[in-house]
Amino acid sequence: MLSWAVLFLIIAIIAGVLGFSGIAGTATWIAQVIFVVFLILLILNLLFGGTRVAASELTLLQQFSLPTAY
Repeated sequence: MLSWAVLFLIIAIIAGVLGFSGIAGTATWIAQVIFVVFLILLILNLLFGGTRVAASELTLLQQFSLPTAY
């Protein structure tokens, strides 16, 4: 997603240099929106995404877990 924001930023810079102010403004706005969405998703991932268990830890947890009753 960050690559999309950078892409639209580059489009905005090129359009601004060439004098297409309407396209440059729109591309800049899109880049800003995508960048903000990226930051929000990054923060959410840092807060809630760190609860995953690594595969090596998972096997240790499975070894010491209680047997299930059938």
